[in-house]
Amino acid sequence: MIIAMQAESTTEEIDNVCQRIRDFGYMPHVIRGEERTVIAAIGHGDKKEHIEQLKSLNGVENAFPILQPFKLVSREVKKQKSEIRVGDIKIGDGGFVVMAGPCSVEGREQIMATAEAVAESGARILRGGAYKPRTSPYDFQGLAEEGLKLLAEARERTGLKIITEVLDTEDVEIVREYADILQVGARNMQNFALLKRLGEVNKPIMLKRGLSATIKEFLLSAEYIVTHGNHEVILCERGIRTFETATRNTLDLAAVPLLNELTHLPVIVDPSHGTGKRSLVRPLARAAVAVGGDGLMTEVHPCPEEAWSDGPQSLRPDEFALLMKEIEPYVNLRQGFVS
Repeated sequence: MIIAMQAESTTEEIDNVCQRIRDFGYMPHVIRGEERTVIAAIGHGDKKEHIEQLKSLNGVENAFPILQPFKLVSREVKKQKSEIRVGDIKIGDGGFVVMAGPCSVEGREQIMATAEAVAESGARILRGGAYKPRTSPYDFQGLAEEGLKLLAEARERTGLKIITEVLDTEDVEIVREYADILQVGARNMQNFALLKRLGEVNKPIMLKRGLSATIKEFLLSAEYIVTHGNHEVILCERGIRTFETATRNTLDLAAVPLLNELTHLPVIVDPSHGTGKRSLVRPLARAAVAVGGDGLMTEVHPCPEEAWSDGPQSLRPDEFALLMKEIEPYVNLRQGFVS
């Protein structure tokens, strides 16, 4: 249930409401907005008698049940968009943040060349896989810690923040040590042990939509992270598996405005995995801005023909530079509407 406090409610009144919520067997989550405080009571039931009793407490303006199966990530609990801060970068503040880099870190020369190129073109965050989940056990699985060290070196050289994937609960600590944002890949969207563990991490998490996940399943996976203590969650639409075979996946752009209706979490779009085709990345990047995405994740490689993974969907540095120029007027137009 949701308990909306009066604008002038005191800390003592808020603490009293939280204690009553605990007495009823729920877990209180206090969300402080610009004008008022809202308390989400998470648990089983939302019993009418509990709601009525909470309404009568000092400082309470109203109390009502949460209708969505996902609670803390819903717009019912928090009306305004969440802003995720990564150093001086804000994701979800109405701007558009671009993450770019290779599918996997292959070596120093490759990652440094890519980092310098995407930074020069305006990317703010460098992506690169050090641990790679691959469909075939014979494919390149990543450089592990050596890859993390190279990403950190690229950050020092360019000033870019870094995002990289974490595959297993055992890898959380080492990835957390190096990364600015920890990514959960599509295949791990419902790895609930990993999601719970990431709920204990004090760094932003980007959660990618599963290969065949519904929007409800996607948001419930985000709920796992938030209910375990980490509210810094970014969603990523990266395409879903459908009957279509002309593209690697079907990029569900309708999911972006829908997610913006249902959740306060920022939404990033990944047209590289969403299509698997280099030629489609730029037009869909423009579309990602138009439909309300908070940012873009795209794969860039100095020489896609020699990439150890995902070469066909990776942009060359000059193509990425063109993409950044093409989306600029869309971003400026949208920010004009926002302001």
